[in-house]
Amino acid sequence: MSIYLEIIAVLFAYFVLTFFIAKMINNYGIIDVSWGLGFCVISIYSVLKFPITPVSMILTLMILLWGLRLSFHIGMRNIGKPEDYRYQDMRKKWNTHSSLNMFLKMYMLQMLLMFIIGIPIVFTASRTSGKLGINHYIAIIVWIVGYFFEVTGDYQLKIFKSKPENKGKIIQSGLWKYSRHPNYFGEAVMWWAIFLFALEQPIGLILIFSPVLITFLLVKVSGVPMLEKKYAGREDFTEYSKKTNMFIPWFTKGGRL
Repeated sequence: MSIYLEIIAVLFAYFVLTFFIAKMINNYGIIDVSWGLGFCVISIYSVLKFPITPVSMILTLMILLWGLRLSFHIGMRNIGKPEDYRYQDMRKKWNTHSSLNMFLKMYMLQMLLMFIIGIPIVFTASRTSGKLGINHYIAIIVWIVGYFFEVTGDYQLKIFKSKPENKGKIIQSGLWKYSRHPNYFGEAVMWWAIFLFALEQPIGLILIFSPVLITFLLVKVSGVPMLEKKYAGREDFTEYSKKTNMFIPWFTKGGRL
């Protein structure tokens, strides 16, 4: 069986298990925690299927550092809290068929997206010569930059929200002074770095759809738009938006650091 078919089978089992856990705890929001872990599953399965090389080990380490941290971060943020409002709204919308719709339209859709985005991981593990080239060194540097933005952005936001005096306010300091969504920017950058790993083989260029897709999802679908909509209309957010880039970090309008 093709490695890609095996990955689909593994992901299907993973999401079925996740869905049943969600049913048991009556919280479909667990799918948010499963996102990062799912890519860890892809990476570990792929690296074990082929001869382990320095390239495949570095890529696997990168995926594990990103995926485990992200899932832990989301899990700790959501623990002890009610099911996210998005899934509550879906339950009401789908009414008596909410479970079936949730499985097909959310869990299976996320499985499909995860498979498509994760193809460069499988490709690199199965096609690498194992020798580090210029593309790998560039990829590692780019990934470190992305990881810094995601981890630091999440940490700064966590600290900001933990202070009582900031309740109801919008963070505009640290990395958030240069981008309204530095953590999402960081995640997108990391996936472009993972794509660079696939460029060891010329045919790997066709896998550019992976970083393009995750960037599109973050900027246009599930990441940035949801938060922008949440704060739309607020005077403080309107002023923040005028001086701070939405996605790519840059100096605030007016040129002040």
